[in-house]
Amino acid sequence: MPLSDKTELNALLRNAGIDAATAEAVMDIDGMLQQWRRRAMKRELGHKALTDLKIGIDLAQLDVLVAIEGPTPEFGAVEGETMVASVAERLNIDPSRASRLVSEMVELGFARRAVSQADARRTIIELTDKGRAVVEAVRAYKYLIMGDFLNAWPAEDVASFVPLLKRFAGWTDGIDAAAEKYAAEIAALSPAGAGADAAA
Repeated sequence: MPLSDKTELNALLRNAGIDAATAEAVMDIDGMLQQWRRRAMKRELGHKALTDLKIGIDLAQLDVLVAIEGPTPEFGAVEGETMVASVAERLNIDPSRASRLVSEMVELGFARRAVSQADARRTIIELTDKGRAVVEAVRAYKYLIMGDFLNAWPAEDVASFVPLLKRFAGWTDGIDAAAEKYAAEIAALSPAGAGADAAA
């Protein structure tokens, strides 16, 4: 079935049991998320923070410093000591890349290797005062910029927005269940399936 315009998409969602208002919201939210994703990939705020603060590192190196610190809520509940494997897991990067980036940060004096208090055979990674100052400065910079933006909102809007955004942040957790629920609709949408039907 061709889905060339909004009316057809609305019809698809309504036939799947999704009401018209929710269907409109889905399409609007998807458009905004695509715009947000493109801007987020550019890391505009992070670049500007490093430039304005005159910090001579790049965003990948900054990410490593933040991962070494392991703050919540960015990485969820972080417990125990930080190792190179912890950095790789938190940033979802290859352990060899994490190891290289951590070594760079150690050489530049932003991080240091130390002996684990739990197991003397284990090497852990910690921020130096210099590294902690960078993380704290960038975080404060971002909070100032975002705070200025949200400060113009009515207090009740901010109070409503934050819990709703937290709730929305988990929407991808239900992808598998939703895909299973709408398996028939998804199969009908598949261009490969349409081609197979035509060939038959």
